[in-house]
Amino acid sequence: MHETTQPRQLSLNAFIYPSGHHEAAWRHADSAPDRIYDVSYYQEIGRTAEAAKFDAVFFADGPALRQNVKHYAAPGLEPITLLTAIAAATTHLGLIATASTTYYEPYNLARLFSSLDHISGGRAGWNIVTTGTDLAAANFGLAKHPDHAERYSRAREFVDAVVALWDSWEDDAIVLDTESGIYADPDKIHEINYVGRHLRVRGPFNSARTPQGHPVLVQAGASNDGRSFAGQYAEAIFTAHQRLEDAQAFYSDIKARAASFGRNPEHVKILPGISPFIADTEAEAKALEREFNELTVPAYGLGQLRNLVGKDLDHLDLDGPVPVELFGDAGDVTDNSRSRLQVIAGIVQREKPTVRGLLHRLAGARGHRVFVGTPEQVADTIEEWFTKGAADGFNVMPPYYPGGLEVFAKTVVPILQERGLFRTEYTGTTLRDHFGLPRPESQFAGRAAAAQ
Repeated sequence: MHETTQPRQLSLNAFIYPSGHHEAAWRHADSAPDRIYDVSYYQEIGRTAEAAKFDAVFFADGPALRQNVKHYAAPGLEPITLLTAIAAATTHLGLIATASTTYYEPYNLARLFSSLDHISGGRAGWNIVTTGTDLAAANFGLAKHPDHAERYSRAREFVDAVVALWDSWEDDAIVLDTESGIYADPDKIHEINYVGRHLRVRGPFNSARTPQGHPVLVQAGASNDGRSFAGQYAEAIFTAHQRLEDAQAFYSDIKARAASFGRNPEHVKILPGISPFIADTEAEAKALEREFNELTVPAYGLGQLRNLVGKDLDHLDLDGPVPVELFGDAGDVTDNSRSRLQVIAGIVQREKPTVRGLLHRLAGARGHRVFVGTPEQVADTIEEWFTKGAADGFNVMPPYYPGGLEVFAKTVVPILQERGLFRTEYTGTTLRDHFGLPRPESQFAGRAAAAQ
């Protein structure tokens, strides 16, 4: 018999921002800002994503109020708790939450994600972040936020400790012998005795290994430190690119870094963000985008941009050109220390927008790619990036919820399915199954086998 190779399949995640990824979405008639604290709202979004056979839903999060809530419906629910509620309303959909290695401790974070993986039957993913805002420090009694290199140094120790905790119960540690009265074999439950420069964790963990072995490790940093971290640890990577060639360069770089750590590059999924305005005609799609842009509040957009560039912008003429010198310290493409700022600097250099025009460009998805067109055009773009070495799938960022996801699910997904690029049914039950990732073996089981 000859083995048949399954054609490569796209991964699609629904990135949930409560009222939508456009900053003015909460003001639009098709969004539901009054429901952003209503759990049934998120369960409905989860069911929409699952009906379209999405791999997962994804929540961003941070331990500080970063947005100006005077003009923005900022998300507020803790994502791991919320994903547990979505798990109860779905059966296959992956559940990815963001949590910071800077402001958690390994043991309590390991428990949260382990519990989500058990409760959901193996659908959990952890989006690993180091937290990029100084606003968080004061919320945790710290005088200042750790610098970039220090945060990544702690993050490496943190992930090593968390994975060791998840591995500390071997898969067959639970004996469940009711006749002899033995529930578990203590010889297969291990202290991890992790000691690093930043962290000390003894273990063992207080819960058995999860259905996936451990939750999927996800990452979203594009700086040099972030890329190195991703190559070493990440199994899925969320990233922001405006152009195909930039996405291709990032894709090749991450795959090469993974290989340099002895990993299989196919087990690292690269998932750029795309925020599509979709309508029956291109003209109607552009009109829809204009509707949203006309609802923006310039003071809010200027504040968001000021946070990125670190300079006062209130003196700028909204209808004048964006001063290129604002981005003089963004770094070049080989540096990547301020990756999102570089994306914006590239927009300014290529398109030479007015200040208002740049604010509209960034209003859609904070530097992720906004695409405006018909369902076929959206599908064409996704296919091009997927087949030309720029993406293994996409983090779909609807400009508005819930309708933006519903339109994508009803119009774009069927086209991708007809082209053989996306599943028509789930072929597995876990997030690892959906992403095509192997189930990792416990490192302690491996050590025991080697010793024998």
